[in-house]
Amino acid sequence: MPQQPLDLLDESRILDPIERNSEILFGLFMVLSFTGTLSVTSAGRADVRTMLIAAIACNAAWGFVDGVMHVLRKLVERGRQALLARKVREADRTEDAHRLIAHALGPTSAAFGAGELERVRLWIVAQPLPRDADRVRLTGRDLLGAAGIFALVFASTFPVVLPYMFIADLQTAHRLSGAIAIALLFLCGNRWGHYAGLKPWRTGLVMVLMGALIMAVIIALGG
Repeated sequence: MPQQPLDLLDESRILDPIERNSEILFGLFMVLSFTGTLSVTSAGRADVRTMLIAAIACNAAWGFVDGVMHVLRKLVERGRQALLARKVREADRTEDAHRLIAHALGPTSAAFGAGELERVRLWIVAQPLPRDADRVRLTGRDLLGAAGIFALVFASTFPVVLPYMFIADLQTAHRLSGAIAIALLFLCGNRWGHYAGLKPWRTGLVMVLMGALIMAVIIALGG
């Protein structure tokens, strides 16, 4: 099995590979829901212009929404961590604190004995309490993550719509746009394969097939 590169485990990254690829894929699916419904036989330049404006505006809006949700998710995660730390500190018995820690760890806790859980408890207790322990603060990393998400969703619009901007023949533009979308889907799947330790080329092909299926469903439901 391919070894996972150590740099992908770097927690200093503002957005991990799963988040980055997910946002790019989301933007692709959104723009394809517009280009996929464009008829190459009957659409005119006015229809293409309307489609372009709608696709760009839609991805800008959803990039903003996803960015806001990222900030809210980080605040909730930080609040849950603070709550866990407070409950561990306030536990009357060490066994109760161990159960809290094991529950937070999930299935991984099966590999932890009482000694390991106690070391985690002591580490949590030893951490200095923040000045406002009951307040969850917004950080600059949260805002950078939100900005990155917006940029990824918004930027993913343009490779797919650029052929419609510069190629007059609609059928040619449609085919080139589709080829670019397939290539991007494959690249995103390829990166996921690298990150997960799977065969990148196979994961890329699966992503292309999944993308085609998802788009078929979106278009069938009215786009």
